[in-house]
Amino acid sequence: MQDAGTILAGCRFFFAVKAPQLERLKAMAVVRKYPQGTMIFRQGQECPGVFVVGSGLVRVFKTAPNGKEHVLHLVTAGGTFAEVAAIGGFACPAFAEALEETVCAVLPAEDFQRALAQDHALCLQLMGSMAGWVKHLVGLMEDIALRDAVGRVASYLMTQAGQQKGNIVLPSLKKHLASHLNLTSETLSRTLRRLADMEVIEVDGDGIVVKDGERLRAMAEGEGPLI
Repeated sequence: MQDAGTILAGCRFFFAVKAPQLERLKAMAVVRKYPQGTMIFRQGQECPGVFVVGSGLVRVFKTAPNGKEHVLHLVTAGGTFAEVAAIGGFACPAFAEALEETVCAVLPAEDFQRALAQDHALCLQLMGSMAGWVKHLVGLMEDIALRDAVGRVASYLMTQAGQQKGNIVLPSLKKHLASHLNLTSETLSRTLRRLADMEVIEVDGDGIVVKDGERLRAMAEGEGPLI
């Protein structure tokens, strides 16, 4: 199983954290393994801390009163979740479930908040990460409000292509990705097939290879004819 140092070193949220502060985070981190299907935490529960994914896949989602679920994030290796709740000291705003066997380094909320209170440099270093997170959330809102199905799928694939090496690995249950993109499963499948027919992408099981990055980028940005 991965150690905390390796997991934190590969974390995008801590890209600006310098060596002395990173060592402090490593010292407080606890590595935990979650079998597939484990509910890591529930909405309204006291936030356990900052979770850094070393391997696996985590679905962060909210549930409406009518039982409908909406996937907020699909967190893969190098990603984080519950960081905002841990920093702000408030309850978990959503549910988190391991869709695959997942290993996380957890920075306990109390220890993490103490480090922020005591280490001014760490706070400054994390400001850039928080700004990036806000930008990401604004992008999600733009996807839902301004992009059609093709644009949302293309934007997601472009983002994943920048984060994953080789094939883009999709969740085994496409309904979770569809929910994240605010699409039906049928619309997602149909859009992927049309992109494959156009030879913009190649679908291989749960993996996708981008064959025409420029055209996919144009679709993501709504430039020119799409399909």
